Amino acid sequence: QLQAYGGGLVQAGGSLRLSCAASGRTFSSYGMGWFRQAPGKEREFVVAISRSGRSTYYADSVKGRFTISRDNAKNTVYLQMNSLKPEDTAVYYCAAGAAFGSSLQGEYNYWGQGTQVTVSS
Repeated sequence: QLQAYGGGLVQAGGSLRLSCAASGRTFSSYGMGWFRQAPGKEREFVVAISRSGRSTYYADSVKGRFTISRDNAKNTVYLQMNSLKPEDTAVYYCAAGAAFGSSLQGEYNYWGQGTQVTVSS
């Protein structure tokens, strides 16, 4: 089970940190990803991290602004979001799947419930 939290309302240029806590003892076996879905749009890839944390993959739209990390001892993955833009407004979902991390939604077996991020201009 995945529980995402940390969303909220922030002004453009601000920062938020999302967290995703996983239950169970196999967290370190999974690559983790963050996806987002804006109103009226399809869910899209944001960032992924391999199970070890050594490899990360970012969507071009967030490179240089977002940073993913994980703490396997705490069964938690984080998404630090800086320099937020109104176009970052979406529901953010964490997911667990392929060990190497992936941008493909089909590679993920488990999904959290989502947390709302709203960036005002």
